[in-house]
Amino acid sequence: MSEAPRLGVLARWAEVLPLTPETPRITLGEGDTPLVRSVAIERELGVDELWFKLESSNPTGSFKDRGMVVAVAKAMERGAQAVLCASTGNTSASAAAYAARCGLQASILVPRGRVAVGKLAQAVAFGARIVEVEGSFDDALVLARTVAETHPIALVNSVNPDRIEGQKTAAYEICESLGDAPDALAIPVGNAGNITAYWKGFTECAERDFATLHPRMLGFQAAGAAPIVGGEPVADPRTVATAIRIGNPASWQPAERARDESGGRIDAVTDEEILDAYGLLASAEGLFVEPASAASVAGLRKLSGQGTLRGGRVVAVLTGSGLKDPETAESHATPDVARAGATLEGVERALGL
Repeated sequence: MSEAPRLGVLARWAEVLPLTPETPRITLGEGDTPLVRSVAIERELGVDELWFKLESSNPTGSFKDRGMVVAVAKAMERGAQAVLCASTGNTSASAAAYAARCGLQASILVPRGRVAVGKLAQAVAFGARIVEVEGSFDDALVLARTVAETHPIALVNSVNPDRIEGQKTAAYEICESLGDAPDALAIPVGNAGNITAYWKGFTECAERDFATLHPRMLGFQAAGAAPIVGGEPVADPRTVATAIRIGNPASWQPAERARDESGGRIDAVTDEEILDAYGLLASAEGLFVEPASAASVAGLRKLSGQGTLRGGRVVAVLTGSGLKDPETAESHATPDVARAGATLEGVERALGL
């Protein structure tokens, strides 16, 4: 029996999205990503259940596709012929993919030298026009917003509310899969649009009787790029987790509301903690994620070590694929490689048999 095709976010969640009959129903098969239960880290944390939401299974390998499909569809509905974004990598890949699918021109502003090669390669392959900005992501976003205000081009960063609408559908999927909202949701925080979107989704699920719970929102920034934790913008954010290397989040205040309304917290984890979680996810769970994704698990491990992580059912959002950033795997993992001659004896000796 063949598997049913994935409907995509617009068709699957039309009733909860700001769509009209004129909104083009585009899709690359985004959404309906797996929810996989932990086999090892759950025991370490001491929670009743730990689940991973694998947003790396989206078409371009990250959660951005959920919101991008809505943003691009609504831009087309309004007559846009081109889209623009600032990006640390994942947004550029997603915007370029949907633009290519829909025959639009995509232009991308990226901070020079601060984007993982795997992400930029996607945007290049999709035919985007790329501009390297001599500055940070925050500088690039300011410029992108200014360009969009003065030229007929649609801005598709998460400051666009259509992006938040699309990304909230992951919360609906979690409630549908588990039969209720979890007790807590752990998520990386960079520009803070995703924690904002999940909280919006969970709130709507409770209002629509899809869930009885409002989960505690546990957001985690990298210590070298933790403006919300520190209470002030970071002029020169630094972290191995390039996707959350942001010093002045566009959705700062909505993220704080999500934290406060849910009784949750936003904390910081060091690059060492992120890389430890990154390695553990791969070696103990079989999940290869980009470093930013590992921040959610690093944060849970930190809270568990402090004795402040309550039990119950927890979902950790793994936002992007490890294939986005192969350089980190190459530089931080030690391969177990042995050499052998092309003989049975040589292979057996190398394998220790």
